[in-house]
Formats: sequence, structure tokens, C-alpha cells
Amino acid sequence: MNCGYVALIGRPNVGKSTLMNHLLGQKLSITSRKPQTTRHRILGIKTTEAGQAIFMDTPGMHSDEKKVLNRYLNKTADSTLLGVDVVLWLLDGLYWHEYDEKIFQKLERAGLPVILVVNKVDKIKDKDAVIKFFGEAQKKYPFQHIVPVSALKRTNLELLEQHIMALLPEAELIYPEDQITDRPERFFVAEIIREKLTRRLGDELPYALTVEIERYEEHPELCKIYAAILVERDSQKSIVIGKQGELLKKVGTEARVDIEKLIGQKVYLELWVKVKKGWSDNERALQSLGFNDIG
Repeated sequence: MNCGYVALIGRPNVGKSTLMNHLLGQKLSITSRKPQTTRHRILGIKTTEAGQAIFMDTPGMHSDEKKVLNRYLNKTADSTLLGVDVVLWLLDGLYWHEYDEKIFQKLERAGLPVILVVNKVDKIKDKDAVIKFFGEAQKKYPFQHIVPVSALKRTNLELLEQHIMALLPEAELIYPEDQITDRPERFFVAEIIREKLTRRLGDELPYALTVEIERYEEHPELCKIYAAILVERDSQKSIVIGKQGELLKKVGTEARVDIEKLIGQKVYLELWVKVKKGWSDNERALQSLGFNDIG
């Protein structure tokens, strides 16, 4: 069997999490239209008759390193290239971004087989432009394959999987056949809550917002979850709570539905908002909140 690690890389908001979810056939990574939705490295494990592909969804590679959180996101993204077997580099259109030059440099140093995945091809009407871009891309870098996909519509995902499996080394399975991730349920509960906040708040969402599970009580008939939403300023607290608490109630209702699907049990979910000043620019605070995947 073929078995190995597959890194999904690219700039923020190009669709890495959506692609991984559709490759797995199950939602693990949270998604939104807002950049930097993904903050942690998440493993998604897919086992088939052909072998096991261990996908690694990561924060987008970006140039802004003003805060400790931004530096953490970049470090997490960069470290993904260590110890993987195949790289999927995701673009969301027929153009290169200024920061893509840095990604080229990282890939050249890593010396790994790379598949260029051009997402959202269903939105591109000019097919001649697609062919021209692919030709130019192959001159820029020796990609093993260039695959046009639509992650949402599952266009060419089977072809992409075949290419991935063929590039993985022959090896025994690393994880049991029925395992789909390495993260605990508590982690995904916090991510679900953050996803609902991200989608509800849109442009109003403070980047300096995170979710901390303070208590997680499993009972035979009910799972009780108590979660704190952390912001950096008092003004952000009122935005998250909303008028007469309406926004927080809606977030809680939407999150509870998804959490019940995730754990297969009834859930009591209690949310509140706390101000923790400067947490996104404080290394010790970040580590206490679980931002310590890579030490």
C-alpha cells in the first residue's frame, strides 16, 4: 500500500480547508470567506484500498508578521513542509501573487514532489487562458502535475486523489483505518464555535478573537460544554454579544447543531465573552490557549 503525508499550502483564503474537507468526504476544517480562518495544523486521514493519505491543512502563508499570532501562523505553515511526502499548492485563479515567490523558494529548498492545484476553475470561462497559464506554470517550476479543480463541486477530485496516491511511498498504514484525525473532540468544538462567529460577524469580526473550552462534561444523556470567547477590547465584547445578546444566542444555536452532529449526542452549550487584553501578541498567552503545535 502507499502511505504518507500530504501538505496543503498556499496563500490565505484560497480554499485549502474546503479542499481537504471534500477530499475526506467529511468536514474537519472550519471554513469562511475571511482570511486566517485556519489557525492550527489539522490532520485529515483518508484510508482507501489504494492506501492512506494524511492531509495536513495549515494556516495560509502570508507576509504580515507584526504580531506573535501572525508569526505563529507563518511558522506553522512553514513547518508543514518538514517530513511530508507530497505537497499540494493551491491557487484560486490564473495569477501569481507577490508572496508566491517566497513559496517557490520554500519548495525549492524542500525538494518535494509538488502538485499545483488550481481551484475554482468553474468560474473561469476562458479555457485558452487556462491552457496558457498551465504552460507558463510548468516553466516556472517542475510540478509533477497541474490539476484544475472545483473543491465545492468536486470537479477532478478523483483525478487529484489518484495523482496523490501514486506519489506517496510504499509503506504500512500509519493510522488505523477508521481514524480520521489526530485532534480531540474538544478542539473541534472550539473550532465550530469560532466558525459560527466568523460567519456571523463578517467584516466586524475582530482578528484577535479565539475560543477556549473551559469545561467539557460528558454524561450518558447529555454533553455539557462551557466555552469562553476571548477578545482583546471591551468594544469587541459588545460586538460579539450583539444587541440584547441576540448575536451570541444565534452563534450558540448554530454551533450546538453542528456539535451534536460531530459527537452524536445531545449538547448543552453555554457561551460567554471575556476580555483578555493583548492575548494575540503574547507568547505565553498563546501557548496557554493551545497555539503550541510546533513548540
